[in-house]
Amino acid sequence: MMMKKEKITAAQQDMLFQTLRDRFEKNRGRHEGMEWAKVQAKLEANAEKVWSLYQMEETGGEPDVTGFDGEAGDYLFVDCATESPKGRRSVCYDQKALEARKKNKPESSAVEMAAAMGIELLTEEQYRELQTLGEFDRKTSSWVRTPEPIRQLGGALFCDCRYKTVFVYHNGADSYYAARGFRGLLRV
Repeated sequence: MMMKKEKITAAQQDMLFQTLRDRFEKNRGRHEGMEWAKVQAKLEANAEKVWSLYQMEETGGEPDVTGFDGEAGDYLFVDCATESPKGRRSVCYDQKALEARKKNKPESSAVEMAAAMGIELLTEEQYRELQTLGEFDRKTSSWVRTPEPIRQLGGALFCDCRYKTVFVYHNGADSYYAARGFRGLLRV
């Protein structure tokens, strides 16, 4: 499911900015001390990043600002949907895993979808940080960036949150489930 990078229309951008602004205002605890006008100005200067945010929104991620990297000067947008984004579920971990499946192959993989969208998979640490901002993945799970030694052995990591605790699990990288997707990070 590779996405062709295109510019979104002015109307789509206006709707996206309205959605993002509303979410930003509704969830102030995720980005205390930040101003939407500054975020929007940064977005308006980065059309390719706006396209990526649009893809995050269209696949059910509900992206929101969750931080600011002062060193790089980047706002951090993370998928804040209550459950793993619906449009990014039932995917194995990466292309190598997808190619290894002999039958019942999913349409795509988390790593390739994220790359096509111009976003990064969350690390375990970023996933844990997200869980401090709300309640996420109480019924679903999300692939997270897997350390290379684990991946070389055929495994991949995913997380969820149950009993107010973040759990990190492993699975064969070629596995996929209807309740497992992935969350992304976009730096703007």
